[in-house]
Amino acid sequence: MSGSQESSTLLNRILDKVERVGNKLPDPAVMFFGLLVIVWVLSYLLAGINFNAIHPLTGNNVEITNLLAGDKMADFLANMVNTFMGFAPLGVVLVAMLGVGVAERSGFINVAIKLMLNVTPKMLLTPVLILIAIVSHTAVDAGYVLVIPLGGVIFYAAGRHPLAGIAAAFAGVSGGFSANFVPSAIDPLLQGYTLAAAQIYDPSIQLNPLNNYFFTAASSLVVVAVGWFLTDKVIEPRLKKTATIDGDQEDMPVLDDVTPRDRKAFYAATLTMVLGLVALFFAATAENTPLADPTGELASFAAPLMQMIVPLIFLLFIVPGIVHGYISGNFKNSQDVIKAMSKSMEDMAYYMVMAFFCALFIKAFGDSNLGTLLSIKGAQFLSSLQLSGGVTMVGLIMLVAFINLFLGSSSAKWALLSPIFVPMLMQLGYSPDLTQAAYRVGDSVSNIITPLLPYFPLVVLYCQRYVKGTGIGSLVAMMLPFTFTLLILWSAFLIIYWMIGFPLGIQANYIYPAG
Repeated sequence: MSGSQESSTLLNRILDKVERVGNKLPDPAVMFFGLLVIVWVLSYLLAGINFNAIHPLTGNNVEITNLLAGDKMADFLANMVNTFMGFAPLGVVLVAMLGVGVAERSGFINVAIKLMLNVTPKMLLTPVLILIAIVSHTAVDAGYVLVIPLGGVIFYAAGRHPLAGIAAAFAGVSGGFSANFVPSAIDPLLQGYTLAAAQIYDPSIQLNPLNNYFFTAASSLVVVAVGWFLTDKVIEPRLKKTATIDGDQEDMPVLDDVTPRDRKAFYAATLTMVLGLVALFFAATAENTPLADPTGELASFAAPLMQMIVPLIFLLFIVPGIVHGYISGNFKNSQDVIKAMSKSMEDMAYYMVMAFFCALFIKAFGDSNLGTLLSIKGAQFLSSLQLSGGVTMVGLIMLVAFINLFLGSSSAKWALLSPIFVPMLMQLGYSPDLTQAAYRVGDSVSNIITPLLPYFPLVVLYCQRYVKGTGIGSLVAMMLPFTFTLLILWSAFLIIYWMIGFPLGIQANYIYPAG
C-alpha cells in the first residue's frame, strides 16, 4: 500500500470515528436543552468566584451570573417567548424560505439548475459553487438559506453525491466567511471595533473600512482551491462509500429535460427578476436615496438596504416563482402559490423546534458571562506568552478558532478581543490592519464544525433530505477536513502574503507606526 493510500485510509478511519461518536449525541434539540442545563449548573457553581478578568470595554471585573437565582430564573421564563421570537436566524430562515419555497415548487429553481448544468463543465461545478457561496456573504445570511441547499440540489442533478455539494457550499459560505472579493457590511463593522481599540493606544490613528479588502479578496482563491480539492478528492469519495442516498424520491430534484414551455416560463421569470434588480439598483443609487444610512452609506448595518436583504430575497424569488409557475402550468390559481408556501413551512417544522432550544441556550450562555470569561482569559494567556509578532498572529488565529466554537458572533468576539490584541501588537510594531486580518482567518475556519452555530441544525436538515440518517456527527466529520486544512493553509497564506508585502487593503499597513 502506498503512503498516500495509507494516509487516506487513516483519514477515513478518523472521520468514521468522529461520525460514530458525534451521531451518538442526542438529537440537536435535546442537545441544546442539555447544554442549557449545563450552563445553569456552571453559572451556579462559578458565581461569586473572582476570576480577575477585566472587561476591555467597560473596565469592570467580569463575574459569572447565577442563572438559577430566583430573579434570573423568573426573568428567563418571563422572556422565553421573546427570546425565541427574537432569535435572529429564525426570521431570516422562515421569511426567505417562503419566497424560495414558491420558486422551488413552481419549477423555477429546478429549471435554472438544469440550464446552468448545461453550460458549466462538470469538472468546474465544485469551484463555481464555492465561488457563489463566497459571494453570498455580501447578502448577509443569504448563503445559509439559498446557496447551501442549492449545493445539494445542483450536485444531485449532476449525478454527484448531494451531501458533497452541501459540504462545498457550507465551506464557502461559513468556513470561508472572511474571504470575499465583494465588500460587505462586515468590513466596516469589524473595522469600527479595530479603530476603537487602536485609539486606546494612539488616539490620532485612522483606519480605512476596507483595510483588509485585498487580503480577503485574495483569500477567496485559497478557499476555492482548498474546497475544490477536498470536495472532489476526499469528501465525495468517502460519502459514496458511507452515505447511501435514501431520501424521499418526491422531494428529490427532477432530472427530466427542460421543455419548451418550461424554458419560456424560465426566461419570463428571469426577466422579471432582472427588472426587479434594475429597479433596486436605480432606487439605491438615486440622490438622497432612502435606502442609505444618514451618512449616505449603502453598505453599513444602519442602512435600510442592508436591513432589507431578507425581504428582498423573499420578493426576488416569490415574484419570479409565481411568474414561472403560471406560465409553465405548475400553478393554476392562487391556492397553488399558498400551498407552495405552506409546504415550505412544513419542511421547516423540525428546524423551528431545534431553533427554540438553541435560542434559549444562546441567551443563557450570553447572560451567564461564561463566553466573555472564556474569551478574556484566552486572550490574557496568549498575551502573557510574549511571543514574536508572527507567532502571535498564528496564535491569535488558533485562539479565535477555538473561541469561535463557543461564541459564534464575529462582532461580539472582536469587541472583546480587539482592545487586548490591537494595542498589544501595536506596541510590538504590528499594525491594527494586520491584527484584524489574523482575527478574520480564525473567525471563519471553525464555523463549520460547531453545533453551536445557529445555522448548523439547518444544514443537518438539508443533509437529511438526501440521507435520512445524517446527524451532528455526520456533518462534523464531513466538514473537519475543511476546517483543519483551511486553518493551516490560510494561516500560512497570511504569513506568506505578509512576507511578500502584498497590500492588505486600502490605506492599510503591516507595521506601526507606518513607515
